[in-house]
Amino acid sequence: MEVHLVLTPLQARAARKLLGWSQLDLAQRSGLTYDTIAHFETGIGKPRRTTAAAIRTALEEAGVEMGKGANPARLKPRDELAGQ
Repeated sequence: MEVHLVLTPLQARAARKLLGWSQLDLAQRSGLTYDTIAHFETGIGKPRRTTAAAIRTALEEAGVEMGKGANPARLKPRDELAGQ
């Protein structure tokens, strides 16, 4: 049975780069280790859903909206961020 991640490695890398964050920055903000972030982004191992969820939550709380295909992530418009 295939596990559907709540976040793909491509989305994580794209979102992190939009924010100007390093893997260490994302690790600190998500409460995960640097190695966990590096392994997730490179597809090493089988990540837990909770790992992907923690990464996604940190990125979304910083203002990223996840997309699909050619647009894996984008920054939310400022007016959407102001309403949070």
